[in-house]
Amino acid sequence: MVSRCSCLGVQCLLLSLLLLAAWEVGSGQLHYSVYEEARHGTFVGRIAQDLGLELAELVPRLFRVASKTHGDLLEVNLQNGILFVNSRIDREELCGRSVECSVHLEVIVDRPLQVFHVDVEVKDINDNPPRFSVTEQKLSIPESRLLDSRFPLEGASDADVGENALLTYKLSPNEYFVLDIINKKDKDKFPVLVLRKLLDREENPQLKLLLTATDGGKPEFTGSVSLLILVLDANDNAPIFDRPVYEVKMYENQVNQTLVIRLNASDSDEGINKEMMYSFSSLVPPTIRRKFWINERTGEIKVNDAIDFEDSNTYEIHVDVTDKGNPPMVGHCTVLVELLDENDNSPEVIVTSLSLPVKEDAQVGTVIALISVSDHDSGANGQVTCSLTPHVPFKLVSTYKNYYSLVLDSALDRERVSAYELVVTARDGGSPPLWATASVSVEVADVNDNAPAFAQPEYTVFVKENNPPGCHIFTVSAWDADAQENALVSYSLVERRLGERSLSSYVSVHAESGKVYALQPLDHEELELLQFQPRQPNPDWRYSASLRAGMHSSVHLEEAGILRAGPGGPDQQWPTVSSATPEPEAGEVSPPVGAGVNSNSWTFKYGPGNPKQSGPGELPDKFIIPGSPAIISIRQEPTNSQIDKSDFITFGKKEETKKKKKKKKGNKTQEKKEKGNSTTDNSDQ
Repeated sequence: MVSRCSCLGVQCLLLSLLLLAAWEVGSGQLHYSVYEEARHGTFVGRIAQDLGLELAELVPRLFRVASKTHGDLLEVNLQNGILFVNSRIDREELCGRSVECSVHLEVIVDRPLQVFHVDVEVKDINDNPPRFSVTEQKLSIPESRLLDSRFPLEGASDADVGENALLTYKLSPNEYFVLDIINKKDKDKFPVLVLRKLLDREENPQLKLLLTATDGGKPEFTGSVSLLILVLDANDNAPIFDRPVYEVKMYENQVNQTLVIRLNASDSDEGINKEMMYSFSSLVPPTIRRKFWINERTGEIKVNDAIDFEDSNTYEIHVDVTDKGNPPMVGHCTVLVELLDENDNSPEVIVTSLSLPVKEDAQVGTVIALISVSDHDSGANGQVTCSLTPHVPFKLVSTYKNYYSLVLDSALDRERVSAYELVVTARDGGSPPLWATASVSVEVADVNDNAPAFAQPEYTVFVKENNPPGCHIFTVSAWDADAQENALVSYSLVERRLGERSLSSYVSVHAESGKVYALQPLDHEELELLQFQPRQPNPDWRYSASLRAGMHSSVHLEEAGILRAGPGGPDQQWPTVSSATPEPEAGEVSPPVGAGVNSNSWTFKYGPGNPKQSGPGELPDKFIIPGSPAIISIRQEPTNSQIDKSDFITFGKKEETKKKKKKKKGNKTQEKKEKGNSTTDNSDQ
């Protein structure tokens, strides 16, 4: 039976209290409170203002509130930044009989990523009356029981906490029994009937009483149960335990048949009235009956099923001892079993809100991931510490209790390490400790922080004058240590003036391949040395290497050539040597650098794998170079000579007067065309 003390003024006060919410800021965390059963829309706190966030930035920064298991209870209005009640909050459903009850929220905003922790305490209101498990309790009491005999009753329970759950008991007026209250260690109470007047079955074979429980809430609630007392005639003495309450402490996870306690009771009667049987009281619920077993003959209580501290850390077992008299008499005691925690639960690690990949130029302190750890054990067994793989540029920063942020601790360099495999280890304080790990793969994203580099800072190239337009004269190559688009290299020339003309009128460089082309025929008499710089035209990085192209009037010969008839025999036109450093087994020209510039002789030596290309017969003893007033003579060393076998080609300039050279210079353009028609090879280095 449940009754409610109603008072209009008290109800109004209760409704007012439901609207109260208090907040405080400390250690980087917000605390609010709200009463359970508050209506939808009830104000909890100005969360945006308290977190120092502007209302205008809530939507752009993706302001959101998350909770592991209670995400729909509270919500934030993004227009005014107010935290309000979104759905019904039942404290008893949320936290059971726990004294402390709160909803933990994680407030997350992006750009930059920030996380705030908010605890909303759910305060109890007196919304649950005391309840008895049955509507009627039956007690069989022999008429021979002595005065002050005690008979324990089942107490009521109240789902509320604190003052709202403090119960007081009241017994209906009668002449036989009074009510005594026994306080338990957990501050609960259970009622006991005490006999104050001897019973007489012939006068009153049964008694009906009413036990009422009242809680301490405002307004207060009550609950009641009927007591039916059956007065028995016969056995004069009931068995008695040597103590009314037994307290036992034992560790959880005990194996089946582990002894909990051996009870001891005695009966003053003799014969069959002295023989006793132990049993669990009818007050013991089925859950406890599954966990424990009692030997009805010896009074031993043993473990019968798994006992887990995390499921329940205390058990209250009511035991009856009954003699075999007629009618039987019963003694009672209570066994309080307190479980001690063992370190039997490993920590749990949860990694959320990964912000990957991480740019290599990310600032120290950048948040990479959010990590939470938990352990179902209690005390030191449930205290968890977190650690990270050593010798990495990251660290763990504790943000609140068992919450951590994985942040950047030192600068990254993708070119040195492009990815990290991190291991987060959570270790509890048990002995021996248990631990769990979680892996976090962090990829380092490239930024353009490396300049392209040429293979060498300066190149020297020899090019024969009168080359055809568009002739490929050299190829430059640069390399960039970055990745993807940051590693793409393009080339261009550093423009400058050469007299009245620009450099780009002489040469060009292909932007992608790095090939350098001569745009027009080059004239040694007009331009003996051409210097220019290719560069990588990236707006962030620039790097250049010098190229020198020397135009000489002399001809550089290579090992392979084409013969042309001359006076007294066929001519052989030899292509120019395109590099000052030929391959080790190719033909070699001496002197290799500057040959033909103010010199009148060359030596051409065939190396391994480079046989003469003259065709059948001996080489002619003289050659001419088309377009050049030169005579080439050949001599050959004897077979047994100590030096390498070589063909020596001597180029002799005809003596000409300065006057004649000036006269010929006027016809230079026409001669160059003829030379271009008669010369079929240019340097392609």
